[in-house]
Amino acid sequence: MKTIQSALISVYYKDGLEPIVKLLNSKGVTIYSTGGTQSFIEDMGIEVVPVEKLTGYPSIFGGRVKTLHPAVFGGILYRRDNANDVSQATEFNIPSLDMVIVDLYPFEETVASGAGEQDIIEKIDIGGISLIRAGAKNFKDTLIVSSRNQYAKTLEILTEKGGATDLADRRVFASEAFAITSHYDTAIHNWFVNGNQQSVRDFENLPQKPLRYGENPHQSAIFYGDLDAMFDQLNGKELSYNNLVDVDACVGLIDEFDSKSITYAIIKHTNACGVASASSAKEAYLNALSCDPVSAFGGVVITNGNVDLAVAEELNKLFMEILIAPSYDTDALSLLKSKKNRILLVRKPIVLPKEMFKTVLNGVLIQDKDDSTESASQMQTVSTKVPSSEQLSALEFALKICKHTKSNTIVLAKEGQLLASGTGQTSRVDALKQAIEKANTFGFDLKGSVMASDAFFPFPDCVEIAHLVGIEAIVQPGGSIKDQLSIDYCNQNELAMVFTGVRHFKH
Repeated sequence: MKTIQSALISVYYKDGLEPIVKLLNSKGVTIYSTGGTQSFIEDMGIEVVPVEKLTGYPSIFGGRVKTLHPAVFGGILYRRDNANDVSQATEFNIPSLDMVIVDLYPFEETVASGAGEQDIIEKIDIGGISLIRAGAKNFKDTLIVSSRNQYAKTLEILTEKGGATDLADRRVFASEAFAITSHYDTAIHNWFVNGNQQSVRDFENLPQKPLRYGENPHQSAIFYGDLDAMFDQLNGKELSYNNLVDVDACVGLIDEFDSKSITYAIIKHTNACGVASASSAKEAYLNALSCDPVSAFGGVVITNGNVDLAVAEELNKLFMEILIAPSYDTDALSLLKSKKNRILLVRKPIVLPKEMFKTVLNGVLIQDKDDSTESASQMQTVSTKVPSSEQLSALEFALKICKHTKSNTIVLAKEGQLLASGTGQTSRVDALKQAIEKANTFGFDLKGSVMASDAFFPFPDCVEIAHLVGIEAIVQPGGSIKDQLSIDYCNQNELAMVFTGVRHFKH
């Protein structure tokens, strides 16, 4: 057990600090501090020794150099059980610092705010991170408190142990300190490499949230990340592993659609079972639901528009796990909360990572997200028949959905509405047949509709099948050595076909 006799306190975030300072003062601890923290403590009527008295230097270079001095770091790092260290500390009048409370400049928050480069650079902490590493390295003698998230635990330990800590306490705090510095340095590295884009590579340093279980009840699971930064949860139970996977699929799909019209998407097992855009929320939702009302049961619904009472009355008829929207009218929210387990989320604006990864074999695959979405201007007409503007709009719509559907996939649509899709099939022909069967099941006439494929057609069989059910325009990436066979069939049967040159496999 080691009683704290001196402490260095220099923090950016001061909320929650006051009770610790008062406790240290009541135990007669000598407190050293700097700048704003010094003023904060003095305003409490507590005596503080300015760090300048130790170093003989004022804060210089606009605050860039304050604590970087042997008198400070020596007081943290010298080994109390090493006679030579003790002798040198005495020789150079270096006081021991038994406790260091210091946090880091809000680098990630500054990046997320969209601040300019110079503001971001000034939030790269030098002294703070050095103090944290020093305190953590010498945990045998020094307690390092490196985050405001540790204040409550620190107060609890000091209260329980009369202003003292044991080695086990200090080792735990040291471990947490190195996790904080590792995450901080990784965030800085990622900014230099990726600019303002988040990276998933340092996920182990993100906040951890244990989940009830994983994909199945016998699997354990943890979510790494800050859900509160992305959503406000207004109702319902905690999000599960499968919920989070579906929510991720929802967000990726809805972000394909701009706010010029209201779009609703219904997701089941990460695939869209309904998508529609319209001028009103109610119309968009009902059109999306009509695509496959059977699969919609127990699904996840997302929209890019406000949820008003008119659409809420329709949504309330459906058993759904989750509803995600940017906002809700008060009366709509009151109605939707009538189901206590229904999860209602408000999505916040946030920059999402541009990388994705998955574990495979004994390693990890990392790739860029598929951020390519081809518009009509990027579609090359390869058939004699040129698609109309309405068909091009429908092809754009279908391709957005196709990109977010498990391969092999075929998507059938008309302008502003998904009609059916074939998902995750081992052959493209099977995907098309599945889509046609679903469209027929739910009463859609495919005459005049369009078709999107995530990859090229190696044979003209899909084009022929599509033609026979009334599909009139097709979008695909092209790239098969037998592309001409599909083009020839289109020309012989007055079908319009466009190539994008971009494949959208999704596994």
